[in-house]
Amino acid sequence: MVFITNKAINVSRETDSQLATYNALLHKWQKAINIVSPSTLNDSQQRHFVDSLQIASLIPKNTETLYDLGSGGGFPGMVLAIAAPQITVTLIESDRKKCSFLSNVSRETGIKANVCNERIEQTSLPAPDVITARALADLETLFTWCIDWAAQNPALTLLFPKGRTAQDEIAVAQQKFDFSYEVHPSIVSEESCIIAVHKLQKRTA
Repeated sequence: MVFITNKAINVSRETDSQLATYNALLHKWQKAINIVSPSTLNDSQQRHFVDSLQIASLIPKNTETLYDLGSGGGFPGMVLAIAAPQITVTLIESDRKKCSFLSNVSRETGIKANVCNERIEQTSLPAPDVITARALADLETLFTWCIDWAAQNPALTLLFPKGRTAQDEIAVAQQKFDFSYEVHPSIVSEESCIIAVHKLQKRTA
């Protein structure tokens, strides 16, 4: 039985099987710990998996490393690790129980993802090629966390799914940061988008 049925998303049989395993684990663990909003669980395929998979097409070619901030249940980071196994994905999550879940998903799906049980602002990891974060914080806060990595790697790409507040968040962030960006429409919700950010720098007076 095929798990991912959205015609806008193409995945191999192996990837589909791994995502189905992941979904089964999500439903199992959700009974014990709150991984995702309970109201989204019945439509987890679209709300979490397809919503994460659509980011894969925006990852630059030759990307080797990706960090997912505040990974939670692994969306989008773990999904991207499954969809793009050639990329070394690190899932940064401060909640120990959610890290246990992520490690279990990694083990059961056979996907090598690095699970990092740390607070974002305390990590000393070197700059990656790409950073993702979903439903974590506003753009200004995300940029504050990412600015040191952007200084280390001027080619850093940030991919952040956002909702109806996207344009407002961009305007606020522009008061403190300089950056270029594109807004890509979501295939899951007309009110959502993915903001791709490049050349992030602190704004100089």
